Amino acid sequence: MTDEERSTEDKQGGSTLSVALAFAANLLVGLLKLVAGLLTGSSAMLSEAAHSAADCMTELLLFTALRRSGKRPDRVHPFGYGKERFFWAMIAAVSVFVVGATYSVFEGILTVIEQPRDPAEEQYAWVAYAVLGLSVVIEGTSWQQALRQVLREKRELGLPLVRYLRLSDDPTVKSVLYEDTAAIIGLVFALAGVALHQATGSSVWDGIASILIGLLLAFVAFVLGRTNKDLLIGRSAEPRVMRAVYEHLDDAPEVDAVVDLQSMLTGTDSVLLCARVDFVDDVSAADLEKACVRLDEELHDRFPDLDQIFIQPVPRTDPATRAAVLERYGAVPDGRRPE
Repeated sequence: MTDEERSTEDKQGGSTLSVALAFAANLLVGLLKLVAGLLTGSSAMLSEAAHSAADCMTELLLFTALRRSGKRPDRVHPFGYGKERFFWAMIAAVSVFVVGATYSVFEGILTVIEQPRDPAEEQYAWVAYAVLGLSVVIEGTSWQQALRQVLREKRELGLPLVRYLRLSDDPTVKSVLYEDTAAIIGLVFALAGVALHQATGSSVWDGIASILIGLLLAFVAFVLGRTNKDLLIGRSAEPRVMRAVYEHLDDAPEVDAVVDLQSMLTGTDSVLLCARVDFVDDVSAADLEKACVRLDEELHDRFPDLDQIFIQPVPRTDPATRAAVLERYGAVPDGRRPE
């Protein structure tokens, strides 16, 4: 097994572990929250139960994403099924989170308007506190696993945390991290709602906590949906990688100039690269073919994420190519505008 294959397998295993741990945590916590919500009648606890149910559905969809995105390329999908991971992550973000958010906001508004009073709420308040405390421990364990993987991957890439979260092409572990972070914040909202309800005797605080949980879910859905939208449309590889690829090609002795570079993420750790290159005029056809093969191998060795590489010989003075590059970037790859 090569280092690249081992690294990919380790990352895949880490993503699967993060998703599996999150699913187990959310299933257990969701059942506890449901029991506490039914006993106390707390809308915040019921909203948290819906939150955990939404998270469980998210993990099931992410499992589907991990399994299906690993299928080998075939005649129908020659570039593989890597984007299935982006698709299922989008479904998880938009449908499941939005459903959970809608229920929580509706339940909260209903509680604020009706302000129901139930003696069981006071009698079983300790159940809510016990479940919330246990939920923090369980959710925190899942959150730590996702955070460890994120920190490990961002260190390997040498990126700040915020930039890594914005540019990461693995939506599974990022989804788990975001949903676990939202779960812990949601527990704080629920705890505040239950405590204020018990202290004041007004269920308005319980309803407000439920509404805040719903708004939190909607925000997480928006952030994850926006990220997966960019990946589905076809985002370019990281600018730092593209600059390094340009420099590698430009330094080749057979290359006179790099005319255009285009890339697209075709899956997690999978990039398609198209390079239009102006070769020196005295290179023979045979030498040009050998140069293309050598450059392909060098780029694959230096940048393991480059899954498919296409190198096209193009004269730098070709007006159509230069016009297309200028329309896309405003400058040719080396930063100079045409004469």
